[in-house]
Amino acid sequence: MNDTAEFDVDEWAARLQENRTQKDEFFAEHPQSPIPPEDRETFDGLSYFDPDPTYRVECHVEVHDDPEADPIEMDTSAGPNVRYLRVATFEFDIDGTEQTLTAYQQAVDEDEPLFVPFRDKTTGQQTYSDGRYMEFEAERALADGDTFTLDFNLAYSPFCAYSETFACPLPPEENWLDVVIPAGERYED
Repeated sequence: MNDTAEFDVDEWAARLQENRTQKDEFFAEHPQSPIPPEDRETFDGLSYFDPDPTYRVECHVEVHDDPEADPIEMDTSAGPNVRYLRVATFEFDIDGTEQTLTAYQQAVDEDEPLFVPFRDKTTGQQTYSDGRYMEFEAERALADGDTFTLDFNLAYSPFCAYSETFACPLPPEENWLDVVIPAGERYED
């Protein structure tokens, strides 16, 4: 599904850095920033792992034919559970081990991006204690057997990492990885 034959590492790293700069500006200045207003003046940007194309992985896609038949109620950091639909499973290899992650969409809006919450061996040590998220917009409808690129360099901490006013879905156990993913946002208390 995603063409990796023309992957340009320098262009990718520049786009990733631009994305990070824009996010830091949003967190520092935007009224909807999760950084409390009294802390924005001293906010000097998020902490990130260095960009690493090793953690941009090609996945084999298995589509869930009837997502409504097997919904999941995700626990949240505060407040009621949130209902999601399992729309696809991504199978991939990291550090010589097979891994799987499930992609979800909210039950109420199938036009939302694919939501991939996860935990890994950095969770609670180098990254946020309740896990991280990735979101992706598929170029077209996914089909069984497709190849899809998951870029862990885009992994980010949910807003509840920065403010208790947010209730964030917690990665379900099916998305807990047994490997270290030193890519994306870091988190420091």
